[in-house]
Amino acid sequence: MQAAIIVFPGSNRERDAAMALERATGKKPHLVWHSATELPKVDLILLPGGFSYGDYLRTGAMAAHSPIMREVKDRAAKGTRVWGICNGFQILCEAQLLPGILLRNAHLKFVCRRVTLKVENTDSDFTRLCQPQQELRTIVAHGDGNYFVEAETLKAMEGKGQIAFRYQDNPNGSLKDIAGVFNEKRNVLGMMPHPENAVEPLHGSTDGTMLFDSIAKSLAA
Repeated sequence: MQAAIIVFPGSNRERDAAMALERATGKKPHLVWHSATELPKVDLILLPGGFSYGDYLRTGAMAAHSPIMREVKDRAAKGTRVWGICNGFQILCEAQLLPGILLRNAHLKFVCRRVTLKVENTDSDFTRLCQPQQELRTIVAHGDGNYFVEAETLKAMEGKGQIAFRYQDNPNGSLKDIAGVFNEKRNVLGMMPHPENAVEPLHGSTDGTMLFDSIAKSLAA
């Protein structure tokens, strides 16, 4: 399995993600600058956390129009797995690859702390190694993680199994405790928590390895 990580001006978690992917796959991922117009042949595209373009306008709004996003959209439409973490989730929503939007945290403060997630759907390459309702300990670090989507869209998403994770201890006011969502085909995942920062014992949790191992084993099959 080969992966590519898209790097935007202001990304700051690409190296964390690269280390987690290399541990899971045995291969160094490609780091692709946002102004590129082509991607190498890869099985997974990851959009990392950070503050793309300094979070001007709206989080992810400017990055969603970077040249490389045309290729990301094309690959996603053809079935390539795309994973957006934190700022990457915001970019995927702004690019309309995922439904909904990430608003300011309900308490209007940046939050950085450990959280516990509940796995809502294991029928995806990202979560296949997880057990239904399994709890995963990881962290969040964001000021705009308050997920919102219109009621009718949410109902449809829940019916199609598009809710990936829910918070057990909602840190930002997200609707229905939603921490991560899939697109309809479940080849695109966006999530606010950082599994790449829960892969070493010194992180306080290694639960994030579950997701990296899941995608690696699924795409290596």
